[in-house]
Amino acid sequence: MSCQHDHDDENTSGKPDVPDHVQDAIRTLIEWSGDDPKREGLLDTPKRVGRAWLEYCQGYQEDPAIHMSRVFEEVGGYDELVLLKDIPFQSHCEHHMAPITGKAAIAYMPKDKVVGISKLARVLHGYARRLQIQERLTAEVAQCIWDHLDPHGVAVVIEAQHGCMTGRGVRTPGVEMITSCLKGCFLDDPRSRKEVMSLMGYG
Repeated sequence: MSCQHDHDDENTSGKPDVPDHVQDAIRTLIEWSGDDPKREGLLDTPKRVGRAWLEYCQGYQEDPAIHMSRVFEEVGGYDELVLLKDIPFQSHCEHHMAPITGKAAIAYMPKDKVVGISKLARVLHGYARRLQIQERLTAEVAQCIWDHLDPHGVAVVIEAQHGCMTGRGVRTPGVEMITSCLKGCFLDDPRSRKEVMSLMGYG
């Protein structure tokens, strides 16, 4: 008895088209890897992979700074730390196109305006959904907040595992890379830096 699988991908209605040259490239990769792209289980794989990469890289279709455009100035005099931590994200490394999976902590010290907390996560995802290296991702998130909120300080710490290290090459799972970018008071004032890093869990 054959096993029947119900794949949502079989219904292509309303889904983005994948150009022939993209599908051909994926078939070439499948064949080069040692499999048969004409095999039943792989017939629709080029379309699925093409659509998946559109989703993985949808950050190229937006400017993450747009999420910083709506701010709130009625903050009741609040000028202390704002911190959003343990934000999960996924990206892909630009060297091997392997997954980068991790979490981020984003903090800022406002002057006279704040932004909705979900916008901090949206900025992270906007930059993460591109081909990336973790160092640049960390710096881009921090710079975007710094430029558009004009705060006293910004701190971004990212902790992630890289598929290019865990699944190939040295093949060492469980290793996490930590990067940070500090600006303003978090860079210049040791007490502010100690406070934010402690609240992020890196004290």
